[in-house]
Amino acid sequence: MSGHDGKQFLTSPINLTGRGTAPGEGKKAWTLWLSAIIKFGGSDLIVKSDLKPRIRHRGVLKDVEVDVVTQDLMFQVAKDILDAGQLDIFCKKGSMDFAYDYDDRNRFRVNIFMARGKPAVAARLITSNIKKFEDLYLPQSLGDVAMMAQGLILFAGVTGSGKSTSIAAMLQFVNERKKVHIVTIEDPIEYIFKDDKATINQREIGIDCVSFNDALRALVRENPDIALVGEMRDYETFEAAVRAAETGHLVFGTIHASSAWQTFGRIYDLFPVEEREQIRKLLAYNLRAIVYQKLLPTLHQNIARIPALEILISTPAVQKYILEGREGELLDIIKSRDAGMIDFTSSLVDLVEKEYIHQGVALQSTPKPEELRMRLKGISQGASMVGKG
Repeated sequence: MSGHDGKQFLTSPINLTGRGTAPGEGKKAWTLWLSAIIKFGGSDLIVKSDLKPRIRHRGVLKDVEVDVVTQDLMFQVAKDILDAGQLDIFCKKGSMDFAYDYDDRNRFRVNIFMARGKPAVAARLITSNIKKFEDLYLPQSLGDVAMMAQGLILFAGVTGSGKSTSIAAMLQFVNERKKVHIVTIEDPIEYIFKDDKATINQREIGIDCVSFNDALRALVRENPDIALVGEMRDYETFEAAVRAAETGHLVFGTIHASSAWQTFGRIYDLFPVEEREQIRKLLAYNLRAIVYQKLLPTLHQNIARIPALEILISTPAVQKYILEGREGELLDIIKSRDAGMIDFTSSLVDLVEKEYIHQGVALQSTPKPEELRMRLKGISQGASMVGKG
C-alpha cells in the first residue's frame, strides 16, 4: 500500500476514539467487497456510510446485496486497511490515496475520504491482465507509434477514459518485441508488468520515490529507453518529459484535454507566456502522437465499453502547422486520415456504422452534433438505397 501527503489539514482532525467495530471486521468486509468486484467483472467500488456498497459494472452502478454499511464499520475499514502513517494522514486531512494489493493479480487504486462528516471510499480495480489492442478495440497503428525510437506520446481525456489502459497495451506491445529498458513513474502503479524482451522498472510515488519531480530528476540517470511519466499536470512535469524526449527517449504521458488538437492549448497554458514559443518548437520536433479517447457504452453484452478516438500523428505537415502556430487548423490534417490519423467525429461514425454503439450515444458524446448528425444521415440514406436495390 502507498500514499502521498496532501497540502491542507483539517481544522479539527478526525477523532477515532470510540469509532469502529471489532478489530478485523473492517478487513473482512473490505475483502468481501473487493472480491465481489473481481467475481462480477466490475471496474469500481463505491461505498458510502448508511448505504449498501455499489459496484460499477459496464459503466452502471449496482448494489452489492449485503447489509447497509454503518459509519462504525467504515471507520473500522480505515483502521484495518491503512497503516499507522496513512491513518494519521486520513485523520488530519480527511482523505487518503493509496494502492491496495488484493492478491498477485488484482490491485486496487483507492481513495478513502470524509463526506458530510461520514467516511466513504472509492476503489478502482487494477490488474496485471494487460490487454492487447484488439481486445481494447484500438487500432494496430498504435503499435507503430509504440515502436518509435524517440519522442513524446500523449494520451488525452478525462479521468476514467481508459488512458492508462491504452498506454499499458502499448508498453506491453513493446515489451513483447524489443530489448529496451522501460521505467514508469506512477501514483499509484496501475498495471503490473512482467519482463519479457524488455526490462521494466516501475516506481511508485510514496514507496520508491518521494515525488514526481524527484523521480523525474533521477530518470535520465536510470538509463531508460522508454519512460512513462504519468499525468502531466504542471510545468515541471511537462518540461521534464519533453526534455527527456528531446534527449533521445520515448516518453509516454497523459493530460486532461477534450480533443487531440486542443491538447496544445492545455500544454501552452502550463508555461509562462515568454516560454511558449520555445515549447512550441520542442513540441514540433519531438511530438510523435496525441491520442484522445472517450469510453462509450456498447450495444453488445460481451463488450462493456469501447473507445471513441481522435489520433494525431506527427507528419511534416503537422510539424509545419505547429511551428507556424496554426494548431487550431490541425483538425483539417487529422481528417485526412493520413498516417493512421482519425478525427473524433469519424471515429463515432465508424462505431455506429459497425453497430458497436447506438446513434443516440454517439450524438450525446460529440462536441459537434450537427456535423455528426449529417454524417449519420448519410449512412442511413445509403443503407436505405441498398435495401431498395
